Amino acid sequence: MTRKPFKSAAPQRSRDSRPPALHLAPESLGFALDCAAQAVGAVRQGAALPAALQAIFVSLPESVATASRGAVQDIAYRTMRRLGTAEWLVAKLVRKAPPPHIAHVLACALALLADEESNAAYAPFTVVDQAVDAIGARREVAFAKGLVNAVLRNFLREREALLADAQNDPVARWNYPVWWIDAVRTAWPDTWQEMLAAGNSQGPLTLRVNARRSTVEAYLQTLREHQIAATQAGDHAVRLDTPMPVDRIPGFSEGVVSVQDAGAQLAAQWLGVRDGMRVLDACAAPGGKTGHLLELADLDLIALESDATRARRIGENLQRLGLHAHVRVGDAGNPAQWHDPADLPFDRILADVPCSASGIVRRHPDIRWLRRASDIPALVEEQRRILEALWPLVKTGGELLYVTCSIFPEEGELQAQWFGNRHVDAVRLDAPGQLLPAVARAPADVSAGSRAGQSTGSSLDHDGFFYARFQKR
Repeated sequence: MTRKPFKSAAPQRSRDSRPPALHLAPESLGFALDCAAQAVGAVRQGAALPAALQAIFVSLPESVATASRGAVQDIAYRTMRRLGTAEWLVAKLVRKAPPPHIAHVLACALALLADEESNAAYAPFTVVDQAVDAIGARREVAFAKGLVNAVLRNFLREREALLADAQNDPVARWNYPVWWIDAVRTAWPDTWQEMLAAGNSQGPLTLRVNARRSTVEAYLQTLREHQIAATQAGDHAVRLDTPMPVDRIPGFSEGVVSVQDAGAQLAAQWLGVRDGMRVLDACAAPGGKTGHLLELADLDLIALESDATRARRIGENLQRLGLHAHVRVGDAGNPAQWHDPADLPFDRILADVPCSASGIVRRHPDIRWLRRASDIPALVEEQRRILEALWPLVKTGGELLYVTCSIFPEEGELQAQWFGNRHVDAVRLDAPGQLLPAVARAPADVSAGSRAGQSTGSSLDHDGFFYARFQKR
């Protein structure tokens, strides 16, 4: 699922942070800890993690960014998944709250040290040594070298007891804000712990095979020839056993495959497109579902996106695939901006609307720290505004597929019920319903019955999504 949950704030630097300490070796763990700590600080100030990391990398010489990128990203994402635990440990081990950059370096180091041994990226003594170097490399915080050394060594001496104590604090235990934990527990009382735990794992790298260029069977053979282990994960989906950069994936640059979660690939399949149909992909950036739709049929397709910068990414992705759509910039909830009333209505509309993105936190772990409980009602209203605007554009006999990458019922089943009750000309058809990460089978009452689409259950092979399909009488 592509991430479209909200428009993030511009990356900001804390006043105690400076450009990376370039006299640290770019390939060193100390340099990576310094950069990752800056990214954590930017998230805590409201920036999305990808934007925060990008701001750091563009500030570096190209050779330095290339040498450090992998480690910096890995540490930043690991820290986001363990931020509740790490910040609890900082508060526990440091008597007086340190300046922000020191606290963020400590959080990154503690997140690494708190990892299970089987998942540890670095030896403990290396983490301690390099965290001290990271602090010492900055004149404004070098005074804290002794503090950082003492805190991390104290943690290692008392690791088991401290981590056991952290289990008594819900944020430190689950690594989500309290409101998020409560919302998941209320919505899914039988499976909430497994779902929270799943969000703290790293999602697999899943590819979508371009149906115009190959098949899953043929592409798996290609991977075997390159000694890359993979398995089939859907009608057009292949999951790599070990993630790797896209420039090492056979056929990626030629458009044979794209990166797309297996659950997200269901959108194009359930829309049921056929050659010659007029289709609208609303909220389309960065174009993953647009590309999949065009791989499945020859369509007159409009890809709509409200943000001009993101809209350009649709064209770039389609160019790699060798496909074409009419890319338009406009608000899906205000068709007057982009739709000519004289145009024919649409046979199919894909409404992949803005949402909390609560179903994709294993890929975007910063979302949990950026969201607020008050965001959910606002998103529900925005989803309704878009649905109300798009439904009149569906032709009689045509279909609309409502999609969110959310696990909250307010954005899923409850929203689908609201829409069905509001529109007497909307017939609810079969669809996947609610897909839950790390749940072998969802509760039987998750959807409104077989006609409304029972949940197909879930596994760690895909993220959390909701699908509802409506036909206009």
